Amino acid sequence: MPGDDQILHVTLTEGAAGLRLDRALAEALPNLSRERLKTLIKGGRVADASGAILWDPATKAAAAAALEIRLPVAAPAHNIAQDLDLVIAYEDVHLIVVDKPAGMVVHPAAGNADGTLVNALLHHCAGQLSGIGGVARPGIVHRIDKDTSGLIVAAKHDKAHEGLAKQFAAHSIDRRYLALATGRPMPANGTVDAALGRSPTNRKKMAVVAAGRGKRAVTHYRTVETLNGATLVECRLETGRTHQVRVHMAHIGHPLVGDPVYGRARKPLSDVLKARNFTRQALHAAHLGFIHPVTGNKVALDSEIPADMRELINELRV
Repeated sequence: MPGDDQILHVTLTEGAAGLRLDRALAEALPNLSRERLKTLIKGGRVADASGAILWDPATKAAAAAALEIRLPVAAPAHNIAQDLDLVIAYEDVHLIVVDKPAGMVVHPAAGNADGTLVNALLHHCAGQLSGIGGVARPGIVHRIDKDTSGLIVAAKHDKAHEGLAKQFAAHSIDRRYLALATGRPMPANGTVDAALGRSPTNRKKMAVVAAGRGKRAVTHYRTVETLNGATLVECRLETGRTHQVRVHMAHIGHPLVGDPVYGRARKPLSDVLKARNFTRQALHAAHLGFIHPVTGNKVALDSEIPADMRELINELRV
């Protein structure tokens, strides 16, 4: 086995006798998921006290067995840690929820190599980040657009990462956005159930496509307040697709105020936006609710609407 690893020594309890090896280790090491432990076992990274490698996750565990687990040291990501201001909505030893400002990119990419949420988390959570895939990077299991503000969660270890990922995959995460939509949606409350995929005419955009061509996407919206030329709506995501709220609202004829990609405001609303230099989509991830992947407790967080959207709403009030 590789020598440059983190070595964990575990002695199983009496209650582990007869359990599958992967299950017994998952109970002894709560920060490692059972799936991760299966991978480690199959990779020859678990040995008994005599040094014999245990290759089969289904091997029956023995009480008081002393085992050695070799964890591959996470390879550093090609991202630098940066001391950037973060608004922390929630944090414990397992995960962190950040209230991201509009304008901050989540992941570094071409043209945005630094100043991102990943760079900030690498500094803030130094040495505590999920190493899924053997890479030392924050366990971000969802993302929000650069110019969308609001709540985003990241995991600090594999078990939290995988637990959150399963909830996102099962669509059990409670995600609600506040958005300013142009015009007045009719009906005032409704559901948009329309598959999303890459636009056939512009690969940088998403579009509503035939069900067989894209992924199912469902957005439930309700009117919160009617404004002058716009409507404040709450959008609850049943699924979480790229640009989902923006494309769905544009699809029903009410693109988001300020959206430079999927909509264009008409006068007099366009004049208000120009005067305010409001150039982003008016979209805020206002609520995030989930079951804590380690403690099992319910976590429900709310974020106040940011100043630029709040001031725009005030000006548009009838």
